[in-house]
Amino acid sequence: MNDLSLITLELGRTTVSGAAIEVLPAQLRGSLLLPNDAAYDEARTIWNAMIDRRPGLVVRCAGASDVMNAVRFARDNHLLVSVRGGGHNIAGSAVCGGGLMIDLSPMKSVRVDVAARRAWVEPGATLADVDKETQAFALAVPTGINSTTGIAGLTLGGGFGWLTRKFGLTIDNLLSADVVTADGELVRASATENPDLFWALRGGGGNFGVVTSFEFRLHKVGPQVLSGLVVHPFAEAETVLRQYREALEAAPDELTCWAVMRQAPPLPFLPAEWHGKEVLVLAMCYCGNIQAGEEATARLRAIGKPIADVVAPHPFTGWQQAFDPLLAPGARNYWKSHDFAELTDATIGILIEAIGRLPGPECEIFIGHVGGVAGQVPADATAFPQRSSHFVMNVHARWREPEMDQACSGWARGLYEAAKPHAIGTAYINFMPEDEVDRVEAAYAGNFARLVEIKQRYDPLNLFRMNQNIRPREDLRAA
Repeated sequence: MNDLSLITLELGRTTVSGAAIEVLPAQLRGSLLLPNDAAYDEARTIWNAMIDRRPGLVVRCAGASDVMNAVRFARDNHLLVSVRGGGHNIAGSAVCGGGLMIDLSPMKSVRVDVAARRAWVEPGATLADVDKETQAFALAVPTGINSTTGIAGLTLGGGFGWLTRKFGLTIDNLLSADVVTADGELVRASATENPDLFWALRGGGGNFGVVTSFEFRLHKVGPQVLSGLVVHPFAEAETVLRQYREALEAAPDELTCWAVMRQAPPLPFLPAEWHGKEVLVLAMCYCGNIQAGEEATARLRAIGKPIADVVAPHPFTGWQQAFDPLLAPGARNYWKSHDFAELTDATIGILIEAIGRLPGPECEIFIGHVGGVAGQVPADATAFPQRSSHFVMNVHARWREPEMDQACSGWARGLYEAAKPHAIGTAYINFMPEDEVDRVEAAYAGNFARLVEIKQRYDPLNLFRMNQNIRPREDLRAA
């Protein structure tokens, strides 16, 4: 094998001998891919089509030993490293240019202990993989709302969705993790083993190592939940959002309702004359008793004069996939996000004005409804600090044509800036694009200093830097 010129941690170049590279496949249960291999393009292609990078090497891992060997190879050769789980992250940090990509996507095992209500999940699993296995026993991990999302990235960033208000964030249900650290060693992190690492993993992203297994607490959910959409004309958006805000003040923790503003896709339950027109959608889920859910959702469903109301009992696995068609792979994506303590009249006005300037039919605004049990956890109990936010705004700029890049990303940035005075300053790192490196410290608020110290202990060379990066203390001093 020929020598390869690869990218270093400092974005310089180094030559790795062909002999050294030839040794690596023999150490793996998985496979080593080079740019001329048939599976290479599949391995480097991720959900966000704006990301088109070419790693110098890809290790497709079959287990923890493969991860250990890949990390050691990268460390010994001082290579730029990226780690791919589900590949759904908006920033595209799963793929590095010219370095070594550690691909966890083949590691998809999900094992459930029904009696103990525990699940052990490998990092290549998607939310759909987790849901299908756990819902076979009417159990669930609180996760996100898009089933193609990878469990690893979602968890390490915090993880919230339809079950958060009742059962907490994904990280609030993480009991332990097996982690390959920057020195290539496998350690266990839990409340009693490496507790500082366990604290940092719960919201600190991929900064501290590569997780090869997650242990989650499970909850009784489903198999059916009361869920669905109530679709309103956008002309009524101001009134609907104000009443939505008021209704949520008395909502039980079992009830979550998100607001979505966009042009209506051609959904079969919408009259054809509404397809392509601006609408406001209330998406709701009640994760308890169906009859109690009918009572709990009544006030939200009584708002205004909706075009359609398709709230009904649905399988939880189906509801988890309801938004998948709107977030399918292959489109160009750019997101901007804010946390809000409340949805003020001024904020509502800004959102309505932005929908009047939609740059394309796939662009939209989500308002996520959080709080509940997740909001009762102290801000310093985990690395994730945003316990006081009641609403999360995520601006999805989504389009197909490269010539629309400036218009769509510019629209998202403009809305972000307009809403900034009404936000609380923190941010959900899983919603942050790659150009928000200057926002990382604020995203972690009062937890940032402790994260820097833990990074210094576990990854002083900043080997794991392809993420919303927390730089080690010595690295910060040198800057």
